[in-house]
Amino acid sequence: MPIFSFASRNAWQRLKFEQRERIRFCVKTKISVKQTFQMLQQVYGSKAMSRSRCKDWYLRFKNGRTSVDDEMRSGRRSKSTTPRHIREIDQLVHQDLRLSMGEISAILNVSFGTVQAILTSTLNLHQVANKFVPRLLTPELKQHRLQASGPRQNRTPHKHMPITFFST
Repeated sequence: MPIFSFASRNAWQRLKFEQRERIRFCVKTKISVKQTFQMLQQVYGSKAMSRSRCKDWYLRFKNGRTSVDDEMRSGRRSKSTTPRHIREIDQLVHQDLRLSMGEISAILNVSFGTVQAILTSTLNLHQVANKFVPRLLTPELKQHRLQASGPRQNRTPHKHMPITFFST
């Protein structure tokens, strides 16, 4: 299967489910596999599913299947981006912003790629000078930065700061 962006993948899946719905309708109305495939080609053109895939789904519906959704597959999961991992990575990063992705991966026993995906996509963080910082400041972080910087009227502007020399 080709790699799609998130938006196009959703569009691709909608198209796939839509075609399955049409096949299920054709089975219920007793339209042949050949005519069903021709209708799919006429409506969807080059985006229509293959003849063998159409026949496969036709037979599934004819044998009593009612769902157009994909079945769960056994084997290794493709991602370990679970709510638990997201929560644990978020807690680790907020405890120590200097943790590397490799260290987080080792601590939680998840793959480096999973840690990277959670940090960048889910938590919206990116690494700057070996620290993870949010891409966009949340209102809480903005308030924290204002409080940490102290009142502006008591600070001396940078260009007028006195120069001091230290003797040894």
